[in-house]
Amino acid sequence: MILYFSATGNTEFIATELAKKLDDECLNLLSRIKKSDFSEISSEKPFIVCAPVYICEMPRFLSKYLKKVKLTGNRRVYFIANSAGYSGITGYLAKKLFRRKKMEFMGYSELIMPRNYYIGHYPVQSGEEIRKRILNSYNKLDDIAATVRNEGRLKARYVFLFEKVITLPFNPIWAKYKMPSKDFFANEKCVGCGKCERVCPLNNISITDKKPLWGNSCTHCMACIGNCPTDAIEYGEITKVKGKYSFADHRDVLKDKRFSQNSANPPKHDYRRRKNG
Repeated sequence: MILYFSATGNTEFIATELAKKLDDECLNLLSRIKKSDFSEISSEKPFIVCAPVYICEMPRFLSKYLKKVKLTGNRRVYFIANSAGYSGITGYLAKKLFRRKKMEFMGYSELIMPRNYYIGHYPVQSGEEIRKRILNSYNKLDDIAATVRNEGRLKARYVFLFEKVITLPFNPIWAKYKMPSKDFFANEKCVGCGKCERVCPLNNISITDKKPLWGNSCTHCMACIGNCPTDAIEYGEITKVKGKYSFADHRDVLKDKRFSQNSANPPKHDYRRRKNG
């Protein structure tokens, strides 16, 4: 069984495509996380956990959930991390987590997907860079699926000691003080549908007078921004300038069968996220 959390669609894409290749079940953990539902999850096939990377590690709310939930049946587990370029100690922490659950850790893979986080100094990626990352990740899924099918072990880069020394004490501080939600707001295009409230993994958004209000428990996953059907949510002035990311805006990359990853003349697509209507 494939377990995953996805904010703006990158991890969902990886998990669902991998499920197709392995003829396996796929379970989105969002609802369980929101409800603190730790009821047993059982699988006859090996577990595969797919997760995004936040500040060089698995989202902290996701790792807390996985530590508590009971996984039964097959005792083997694979881990797939997707990042914007650097996964830090994500795989190392996943290995520790599942070994503590008395499961056989079968290794992990790192996939580089488009960045969904434009806040701060992070640059907007070009359409061709987004296309390249999606296709590269998609093509690597065949090898991952073959390894899982053959009960092999996934191999990723070695995590050095200095990465652990820097990241382990730094991440809790960053998560506590560097992810403010005060700059989120909904503009006049908001229709009060409540989708932002439904996709927030930390239940940090409430709808009042048909408008979303953000609390103080934000993880900067960008689910509210990336999933807003009317493109009404902004983060200060940053997203007005840089735009926003949602995998749904780029799904047509895989629908066009006329080109391959190395095509010299790929078809043109409009990869820009809607800005200000």
